[in-house]
Amino acid sequence: MKAKSLDIKLAKILSDPSCGEFLLADAKDADMAGGMAAPGKSPEHHAQEGHFRSLQQYRELIRQNVRGGLVDIMLMSSSSNEVLTIGERLFDESHVTPAIRANDTTDIWLARGGQYTTQPARPFRSTTIDHGMCGKADCDPAERGLGADLGLFSVTYNNDTQLDAAMLRSYKEFRLEAEQKSFRHFLEVFPPNAPQAAIADLGQFINDNIARTLAGVAGSGRPLFLKVPYNGPAAMEQLVSYDRNLVVGILGGSSGTTFDAFHQLYEAKKYGARVALYGRMINNSEHQASFIEHLRFLADGEITDPAEAVRSYHAALQKLNIAPYRAIDEDLVQSMRQSAYGGSSKTASVPSRAGNSDKSGAAESADGKSPDFANMTAQEKLAWNRRRLDRMLGD
Repeated sequence: MKAKSLDIKLAKILSDPSCGEFLLADAKDADMAGGMAAPGKSPEHHAQEGHFRSLQQYRELIRQNVRGGLVDIMLMSSSSNEVLTIGERLFDESHVTPAIRANDTTDIWLARGGQYTTQPARPFRSTTIDHGMCGKADCDPAERGLGADLGLFSVTYNNDTQLDAAMLRSYKEFRLEAEQKSFRHFLEVFPPNAPQAAIADLGQFINDNIARTLAGVAGSGRPLFLKVPYNGPAAMEQLVSYDRNLVVGILGGSSGTTFDAFHQLYEAKKYGARVALYGRMINNSEHQASFIEHLRFLADGEITDPAEAVRSYHAALQKLNIAPYRAIDEDLVQSMRQSAYGGSSKTASVPSRAGNSDKSGAAESADGKSPDFANMTAQEKLAWNRRRLDRMLGD
């Protein structure tokens, strides 16, 4: 079994939070939420016809993105994990760590015509830890290494004693079971989907709930890292500085423009985040491999300007003869997006802080020369990143 970059990077981050390491996850667990539309629009999708990728096509994208080697974690539904991790052994010779969505609270139920997301979130788990680890209801000890040993557990606090206590109770039950079965987890804290009382400052509300949620949790039951909405520099800095043993990550939210995705990662990292988990942003991009590699460039400091990353991404699409969804001027605009699963996005006239930057922020390669990302082919960029990963992780 190949060493996992998740474990290597986490150890470095916990030892030295300023080390520059950054974890990137592809969240391909949308079939736990979005039904027929979860795999994303198919190439044959036109107007309101509603043609979507099949589940098989969705899983093929998972295979491609794992083999591409530019993410550290692949988050999946338990059913996809059974097919790809347990059945196909996709991750055995990969540095990518498989993970499952361990619960599906009601605020991510997105059936078309449904009203679930407008009602206060309720705790719920479709899958079990054992099904994630070995594909059946009761794993023998020797079978626990067959599948994923990492899961995402999600909570949503709606500023109501009974509702939020139910969330905490569900999380406690999961934690105790996970600890007994040596199943690791990371904790996602969604913004309130139907707050029962006004919240003056959402960032402070979420931060305070995280602190009190974890205060009663001993080390053996704590999450490896957090997945939270990015609520701006002040909230991020406050959360990161509270406990240096707590690694903070961000969730992507709705798709928006390419600049939205790149700027969010860049700014969150600047203020202390060390993980980014992008689902819809990756899945709805024109070319997932190119989109992920530019997230990787920003995460690793090889491109230091989000606007330059947008330009480089458009150049990559042009070389692949893929038409972008937006003209580059439109794609350099920041839009108003939502973090919650049920949220939508719309473009606002908020210009990016894009200057006419050059590629001087790119990190040097092994031979001391800065790679020219905009003029590299997709194959050259992938090869360059694989060499970088080999230098970091070993062959």
